[in-house]
Amino acid sequence: MRPEAFLGVFQRPNLSPDREGGARPDREHFSVNVDLTEQVALVTGGAQGIGRATVEALVANGARVALVDLDVAKGEATARQVDAAGERCFFLRGDVTDAPGMESVVRQVVDRCGRLDVLVNNAGINTRSDRVAIHEYSMDDWHRLLNVDLNGVFYTSRAAIPEMLKTPGGRIVNISSIAGLVPLRLQSAYVAAKAGVANLTRSMALELGPLGLRVNAVAPGSTLTLGTEALFYGPDGAYTEKAASLLSHIPLGRPGRPEEIAQAVLFLAAPESSYINGVVLPVDGGWLAGYTRDW
Repeated sequence: MRPEAFLGVFQRPNLSPDREGGARPDREHFSVNVDLTEQVALVTGGAQGIGRATVEALVANGARVALVDLDVAKGEATARQVDAAGERCFFLRGDVTDAPGMESVVRQVVDRCGRLDVLVNNAGINTRSDRVAIHEYSMDDWHRLLNVDLNGVFYTSRAAIPEMLKTPGGRIVNISSIAGLVPLRLQSAYVAAKAGVANLTRSMALELGPLGLRVNAVAPGSTLTLGTEALFYGPDGAYTEKAASLLSHIPLGRPGRPEEIAQAVLFLAAPESSYINGVVLPVDGGWLAGYTRDW
């Protein structure tokens, strides 16, 4: 199947004109409905993609959300579009690779909202357009990616946990990847970082569960975001010619939508998932279920 055959089918709903025009997300847009009234959440990398969809889902279910991102313009625009009144969603600039800076972000959230109940460690990056074997991998890219994707989860969690422990029943949801569960070729730093996130999640769950703070992770498969469009799903993507081969690994035959990943995050962030701790949940269309390609 040529990429053009599916690009029109899997457009991101959150980028349609009505959603970009500032309409506040309603519960009817989301299949999972939970009560997060009076709950405060912090979402890193919340300006676009999975992060934005997660912000929308949390706000739609009653939470007050601090949207944290490096991109000020996109972050402020997203916060306005999600909640024009600024009562249930607000933007804070934050760099997850800056440990003192993330401590400041957490303080600002608590000063403004009085508490912190949910942390979603979503901020992350992937290998740039050049995908090469490990012995050709750029040292700068290695350190840059590990610093954002793994250190960023540690720095943000370390800053947030003391505040979250002040209120019973806190939840942390980390964003790993199927690449952290089953390694993929030519992206060694991303694989290493996301595998680190998966096991860091389990370690955090062991340590924090007895203190009343649950920690889980979501491991998305290939998801239709601006990043994957630039790599695979856009007409001018760096690897557009490989998109059909990539999709042949997925029993559902398509990439996921950010909203579908956000639903899994919402479930793990909900009080109703109160006995789930230390889980890394694949949301991948069946990619990891087994070998699905014709051979």
